[in-house]
Amino acid sequence: MDMKIYFPGGKKVNAEYNGFVHKTDQPVDGGGDNSAPSPFELFLASLGTCAGFYVLSFCQQRHIDSAGIELNQRMERDPGSHLIGKIDIEIVLPASFPKKYRAAVVQAAQSCTVKKHLSYPPAFNLFTSIR
Repeated sequence: MDMKIYFPGGKKVNAEYNGFVHKTDQPVDGGGDNSAPSPFELFLASLGTCAGFYVLSFCQQRHIDSAGIELNQRMERDPGSHLIGKIDIEIVLPASFPKKYRAAVVQAAQSCTVKKHLSYPPAFNLFTSIR
């Protein structure tokens, strides 16, 4: 699995992977054009969309209509480290959602692969090479 990272100009950094180009930029106050999400915003979005994928899959497997379901993700910064210290993901269900599946849909969201990688982080090896 290889991903190509390159710099198209300004503060933009793009990642090409699996046939897609994931574009990032920095906000204006960070010297960018705010033309795309920042890398950290993509990271946070990957957590919410991953949980959402598992909620959607849970519903689809049980033929439960997913209309009206949404996830709200809230992040709290740790004042000491200035890093995100807590993430809450609220799964908002319509009243018609079957009561017997309410706890199970939370368990499904817990299966998020992105979240699992935070629990068992990979080893990072950064190095240089010359062409």
